[in-house]
Amino acid sequence: MSGRNTAALNLDTNHCRAICDEIGERLRYVLKPDTSYTPPYLLALLEKLAELEFAPSIVPSIEEMCFELPSNSAKLIKRSVDPIPTATNR
Repeated sequence: MSGRNTAALNLDTNHCRAICDEIGERLRYVLKPDTSYTPPYLLALLEKLAELEFAPSIVPSIEEMCFELPSNSAKLIKRSVDPIPTATNR
């Protein structure tokens, strides 16, 4: 379109919105789903999903994930870190 007059392509926002709305309406009409038939397998999956919604959770609660260390645990923890050697510039 480099040689054509591009002034005709400059539309204001109202016209752009109207064009987009019209395209959307036509697509909704053409692509309207046929909702009269739902496969039995999909119905079974939806029923199973509804049942699982009320099932107990397998995710542990925060209380189950946290535990307190015994009071003497600080004595039981052994450090295996050696002292940091001094830096040299050699």
